[in-house]
Amino acid sequence: MAARLTRDDVAKVAHLARLTLSDEELDLFTDQLGQILGHADDIAALKLDGVEATAHPFGLVNVVRSDEVRASLSRDEVLAMAPDAREGRFAVPRILGEAP
Repeated sequence: MAARLTRDDVAKVAHLARLTLSDEELDLFTDQLGQILGHADDIAALKLDGVEATAHPFGLVNVVRSDEVRASLSRDEVLAMAPDAREGRFAVPRILGEAP
């Protein structure tokens, strides 16, 4: 079993991560992280000898197709379906800064 996680441990990790935590947050995270580590201890205690490690329970298969040039819509056809287009481009609402 792992050593109990202390409030000082959480404060040190928060400091290393450049996080400022209130006393309430330190108490909350100490409890929550302690519970998570407790679950990890439970898993570590399982007898898994002979159980093959897996990353995914089902076999994964890549589905690929050949890279072929196909007919597609023209720029004008695509822009005609856009809610707003200007000067041959999609027009979207400004999200950063002022207009130049």
